[in-house]
Amino acid sequence: MLDMLKGVKVVSFNHFLMGPMGIQVLGDLGADVVSIETPEGAYQRHWSAGNIWCDGQSVLHLCANRNKRNIALDLKSEKGKEIALRLIDGADVVAENFRPGVMEKLGFGYEALKARKPSLIYASASGYGPDGPYKERPGQDLLAQALFGLMAITGQQASGPRPVGVSAVDHHGAAVFAMGVLAALVRRGRTGQGCRVDVSLMQAALDLQAESLVGWLNSEKKPDERSPRHIAAWYYSAPYGVYATRDGHIAISITPLKLLSEALEDPRLLRFGLEETWDPARKEAICDLIAETIRTRETDHWISRMQPLKIWHARVQGYADIVADPQVQHMKCIVTAPGAGKDGKPVTLVNHPVRYDGQAAEVRLPPQPLGGQTEDVLAELGFGAAEIEALERDGVVRRAQ
Repeated sequence: MLDMLKGVKVVSFNHFLMGPMGIQVLGDLGADVVSIETPEGAYQRHWSAGNIWCDGQSVLHLCANRNKRNIALDLKSEKGKEIALRLIDGADVVAENFRPGVMEKLGFGYEALKARKPSLIYASASGYGPDGPYKERPGQDLLAQALFGLMAITGQQASGPRPVGVSAVDHHGAAVFAMGVLAALVRRGRTGQGCRVDVSLMQAALDLQAESLVGWLNSEKKPDERSPRHIAAWYYSAPYGVYATRDGHIAISITPLKLLSEALEDPRLLRFGLEETWDPARKEAICDLIAETIRTRETDHWISRMQPLKIWHARVQGYADIVADPQVQHMKCIVTAPGAGKDGKPVTLVNHPVRYDGQAAEVRLPPQPLGGQTEDVLAELGFGAAEIEALERDGVVRRAQ
């Protein structure tokens, strides 16, 4: 069991994906995370990717809420606010990803909590930052991909913009969110000083494109950021890209055309020099020749030709291939754990992505039902059984059914 953050207490007001997933990282590392939701449950309990539900639980909830305790609390009631403040008084970190201004309206804004507890780390995730001209805009992954270049660079010149096939900005933003909290915790351990940490989908989207964007910003000619046919992105040379075989697809990375010509038994590639592999017009012609040859044989044939020549290549794998992949299995990248749904069916999750002293993270607590630990958390705050029953009767809290 990982204990890097043992003794760190986190109160999480997060919903959707980026916020919950970022705080899940802290729970994976041993922090005691108490997730606060309304008695109706947060958005992630009511919407599921692909409309897929596992034992009554949404995929959106399952993927980002392990290793957290859950309390269902009415934050608009005075008693609910009082309970939340008592939790915050004992916390090291408060994390939220409401739209700017919502936490202030609830009475849990940064300035109010900083005055109450100067050593508190207040971590806020938003669409575009806490202020500025976009402050009131809805922040969501697809919109961030559209606004900040990711959709354009993933598309091709012939077909136009294309979104990434996953919520890439949310996922990267979650990692940045966790990183910011960890940095603040390190400084507080050294100085005792609290901190406000701000993360946004906008900056996560830009950060994902650092190599491409820095290249474009410093180019005199400002090239078209959309990729040509076959090539993975505008700033790569031929043959870097994906090619259809007779029965699938193969990715070819950085490799000299001389080697690739030998593997493909195609002498036409020898006509091109190194500079031509970078030229926008010529590299497309090079890739068209490669594509023409590769589509004539099966993927396994080309792998058998490329491996002895140490050409960087890979079969393009789908999800079924990933589950069976021996390296994925060896590294315990995908784990199955007992579930906390209505029938207790096991759930399969993508594991914490880092090893520590060779140890993979464990699922100490599967994603919990709404109010799963309401009673435990309130008891830790000093509430007796009769008080808890009264709070539930008044609609201030909700316990798991």
